[in-house]
Amino acid sequence: MEVDTMSNETVTYSLEAVLTRIEGKIDNLQKDVTQKFDKIDERLNKLEVGQAKLTEKVEGIDNRLKSVEGTQKNQVWTLIILLASAIATAGWKVFFSGNP
Repeated sequence: MEVDTMSNETVTYSLEAVLTRIEGKIDNLQKDVTQKFDKIDERLNKLEVGQAKLTEKVEGIDNRLKSVEGTQKNQVWTLIILLASAIATAGWKVFFSGNP
């Protein structure tokens, strides 16, 4: 293959050499693309692991919140029962003992 430049110089390359260079460049580009895909895959795996950890933490927080809600309901019912007992006791004393 001959290349004629502006200064009328002739450079001769063999077709095999040109194809070898092109093939080398394609191989290098393929390696770059493969490395980039590997990095993206690695980052995606890290994100998936992080998402799984966050999901576990959210589920743990949800369970703790349910536990707190249950405890608060029990405390409210206990308070209501205590107040009702105190009112009933005070009413009993007022109505049946005669001495306030």
